Amino acid sequence: MEKEIHLTQFAKHGGCAAKIGPDTLSKVLGRLPKFSDPNLLVGFETSDDAAVYKINDDVAVIQTLDFFTPVVDDPYTFGQVAATNALSDVYAMGGEPKIALNIVCFPENLDPDILGEILRGGADKVREAGAVLVGGHSIQDDVPKYGLSVMGMVHPDKIYKNFGCRKGDVLILTKQLGSGIINTAVKAQMASAESEREAIRVMTTLNKKAKETVQNFTIHACTDVTGFGLLGHCSEMASASDAVIELHVKDIAWMHGAKEYAQMGLIPGGAYRNQRHAAALLDTGDVEEVYVDLVSDPQTSGGLLLAVPESEAGEVLRALERADLGTEVSVVGRVAESGAGAGIRLVQK
Repeated sequence: MEKEIHLTQFAKHGGCAAKIGPDTLSKVLGRLPKFSDPNLLVGFETSDDAAVYKINDDVAVIQTLDFFTPVVDDPYTFGQVAATNALSDVYAMGGEPKIALNIVCFPENLDPDILGEILRGGADKVREAGAVLVGGHSIQDDVPKYGLSVMGMVHPDKIYKNFGCRKGDVLILTKQLGSGIINTAVKAQMASAESEREAIRVMTTLNKKAKETVQNFTIHACTDVTGFGLLGHCSEMASASDAVIELHVKDIAWMHGAKEYAQMGLIPGGAYRNQRHAAALLDTGDVEEVYVDLVSDPQTSGGLLLAVPESEAGEVLRALERADLGTEVSVVGRVAESGAGAGIRLVQK
């Protein structure tokens, strides 16, 4: 009988938890030369989700790239998750994916049919997004890795950025959190089938419908929650917006079992990197430690985090409910202050 292959056993860290920590990344990027071009509308200075380059008054191009190690054992599902995650950056900028290229690292001693299933999973998600897959690049590597380079398009006046929060804005998240902790529990063979199924369903749900649902509302800021966790991405949003963000930890939608697994110590290492990165801005108050771990949890293919005016928040929530995204939408907090310094405040009500 052919030996069963567990893709997650090839990598120490899986999915977005394999990202280089935000502290290290910011130090490295800070040494790069500055690029200037009047048509570059969004670069890497604010750690946004993708670059945006203006072509003309009506069209701007969004460019992004994302790949990672296996977060699930099934090859087809891994391909779906990785592609969904890469496509998400375009949605987080308010755009529409158009062209995708595969990025592949694959061991020469593994059955090529496994690679075929990974690519098939990715291709199916590119098709679902309405984009076209036009090739890619592959190399031999002992650790499997897969992802996409994606080009999207957006009107220059309709770009979403990860900054621009204003005092009073309501923060809405379009997917429940906990995938990093659930995947850690799965790898340790301690997760329930229900938790594993939910994590896979969330990670393979495109942010396409969520973006299309909110595109006619006022969006002051937007990002997708991935490897830096809710805490890390809120830290970037707060710093770039010069705002204080308040997270209401008991209002956040969590995946089934995530809190219990966190209490058991099944925390991915990336969560602690995310906490260290945000430490200078973070006020945990009297919040239980488990919630600090949960908001720090590195997500793979997470939801859109939207900062919307309080006057529109109710209608945005109703529109998302009518859209039936297949994920849980929650109000995770608010912008408490703006213009007087950045900060993250955790509140347990």
